[in-house]
Amino acid sequence: MIINNKTPVGEVRPSQLLWTYGPGALIDLPSLSVVTLGIDRWEKDRCQPIQEARLIAAVRKVLGPQVESLRMPPFQKSELVDVWSAEANIGVPVRPFPRWMRCVKCGLLSPFDAGLFEIKENRFRPERTRFVHKGCRGSSGDKPAKDADAVPARFLLACRDGHLDDFPWHYFVHGGSSSCKGTLRFFESGASLQTENLWAKCDACGASRSMANAFGKIGKENLPSCRGRHPHLDHFDTECDEEARAVLLGATNSWFPITLSALAIPQAKDPLSQLIQEGWTFFEELESEGEVSVTIKALKKAGALPGIDKYAMSSIWAAIEAHREKGGQKTVNEADIKGPEWDVLTEANPPTDYPHFMSKKVGTPPGLHSRIHRVLLLERLREVNALLGFTRVEAPEETGDPNERPQMASLSRAKPDWVPANQVHGEGIFIQFDEKAIVKWEGLAAVQQVDRMLQGGHKGWRNSRRLDPKEGYPGIRYAMLHTLSHLLIRELALECGYNAASIRERIYADTSAERQQAGILIYTAAADSDGTLGGLVDLGKPENLGRLFKQALSRSKICSSDPLCSEHDPEKDRSLHGASCHACSLVAETSCERGNRYLDRSLLVPTLERTGAAFFQGM
Repeated sequence: MIINNKTPVGEVRPSQLLWTYGPGALIDLPSLSVVTLGIDRWEKDRCQPIQEARLIAAVRKVLGPQVESLRMPPFQKSELVDVWSAEANIGVPVRPFPRWMRCVKCGLLSPFDAGLFEIKENRFRPERTRFVHKGCRGSSGDKPAKDADAVPARFLLACRDGHLDDFPWHYFVHGGSSSCKGTLRFFESGASLQTENLWAKCDACGASRSMANAFGKIGKENLPSCRGRHPHLDHFDTECDEEARAVLLGATNSWFPITLSALAIPQAKDPLSQLIQEGWTFFEELESEGEVSVTIKALKKAGALPGIDKYAMSSIWAAIEAHREKGGQKTVNEADIKGPEWDVLTEANPPTDYPHFMSKKVGTPPGLHSRIHRVLLLERLREVNALLGFTRVEAPEETGDPNERPQMASLSRAKPDWVPANQVHGEGIFIQFDEKAIVKWEGLAAVQQVDRMLQGGHKGWRNSRRLDPKEGYPGIRYAMLHTLSHLLIRELALECGYNAASIRERIYADTSAERQQAGILIYTAAADSDGTLGGLVDLGKPENLGRLFKQALSRSKICSSDPLCSEHDPEKDRSLHGASCHACSLVAETSCERGNRYLDRSLLVPTLERTGAAFFQGM
C-alpha cells in the first residue's frame, strides 16, 4: 500500500484486496487508517491479466461491454527489495482516511491536512508510519509532550448508497451550522468507553456533546444529510436521498464486496485446445509458426498458461489455426456461470486431465444408491473471482440479479475497462443426486408445508427491505441441498485437515433449466498450498464419504439449541432460515454462497418439531 506514490504504509495479501480491503474499503493500520483508491488510480500495467472467458462475459453483463480484462492486484515478487528502489513502491495506492485525527496526549481534533500534524514515515517498517502532533502541550496544556502521536478519529458517516464521509465534528458539537471556528477536543469521562462517556468539546465557545447523540433515532436529528462523497474516487455525487448514519472505524458494515466467481471448466476436446482457448488473446495476432516460439517464451517467463511449453511448436500452431477457423473467442462467449459447469460435471465421460481440471468418477457410498446418482472427485480445479463493486451499511442481496443492487458503488469514476480478480487452485467433491428421488420428495405434504413457511419468511424479509417479495426465492430443493452442503462442510473440516474457512460450496439446483439440476460441489478455495493438499479428495472415496454422510446426518438430528432451533418459524421473525443455527448448520461467511440463508435441517432428517419432511428418512 502506497501513499502519494512514494510512502509505503503496510502490506496486505492480494486476495484481501477482493474480499476485505478492495477499492473504497478502509484499512485500519496500527497508527494509521487509509482508504484504498479506485482502480483508475492503480498501475494497470503491473496488474497481471487472468484468462477466464465465461467470467468476463458475466462481468460484462453487469458492468457493460467496455470491460476488457480481469487483472490481479499488483504485488512484489520478492520480499528482499531495496526499500529506496522503485520496485519498493509497487503496490495499491491509498490515502489517509478519515481526515480528522486525534492527539492521544491533548485530545486535539483536527484534519491532518490543516498543518497541525505531520507524517513520520518508516520505510524499513512501513506499518509504523504515523502522524504526530507537532505543537502538543500535553493534557494539561503547560508543557510539551514528546512523541504525541495522532490517531484517526474513530467515527465516520456512511449511507446505503455507498457513500462515506468524515464525521461532521463542528456541525455535531455546535448543534448545526455555526460561525464558531474554535479548535475541538475529544475526551473521555467515566470508567468505560461507552458512547455516552465519549465527548467532543469546542475550546472557543465551550459547546460539547456526547457521542451517544450520534447514534440511533436521536442521531438523525444531530447529523447533516449525506453529501454523496466517495473518498476512494475524490468525487461527490450531485445528490443523495439516503440517510447518513454514524459508523465506527473498523466496523464490518462499512464495506461489503460484490463478487462473481466461476470454475475453469474444459470447453475443448483436448488439453492443448483448451490452453489455446484460455489464452486466445496471446495467440490471436500470430501470423506464422515462427512467431509461436517467441510468444511461448514470453508466456513461460510471465508464468502465464502453465503447461503450454511442453507441446511442440507445430502442434501449438495447428491448434491456433483450428481455433481460428471456429471463430476464435466466440465459442466461449457464455454469460451463464453454473449452467456450463453442470453440463461438464454431469457428462457420461467427464474430462480427466486438463490444465485446470482433473476429475475421477468413483462409486456411490454404500446405502445411498437410492438418493445419490454419482460422485465425482475433482483432483484439480481452478476458481476465478472478480470484484464488481461494493455496498455499505447493508450487505448486498444474494439473488444474483444486478437489478437488485441499486446501492452498488463503483470501483472507478468512469465505467471500468477492467476489474480486480484473483484465481485459486484446489480440489473438490461433486455429488449429483437422483432426480426421481428429489421429485418424489418435493411432492410430500410435509415438504410443501416447510416450503410455504420458508416462502413466508422470504416475503417478510424482502418486504422489510422494500424489495419485490415475488423474486429471489431459490426453492425448497435449493434449501435442502444447501443445508446438506453445510452439514458436510462442518464434518469434512473436522477430518480433512483444512481450515474450515477455506472450504467453499457451489449449489446446483436450477429447476428452470433444460436439464434440471440437483447437486452440490464442495471444494477448497485457498490462495496458497492449503487448497491443494489432497485431503478433501481422499474423503470423497465411497467408504469415507458414506461414513461422513451418516455422521453429519446423525449430528444434525439433535441440536444443542433444541427445542428452540427446531421450533424456529421464519414467518414470525421475517428471517431466511428455519431449523438452523450456529450450533448445528451455519458455517463461515466465506464458505457459504448465500450468507447462511435458506437453511433448514428438518428437510434432511427428522427433528423434534417435524419428522415428515426428511429427504434422508430412516438413516
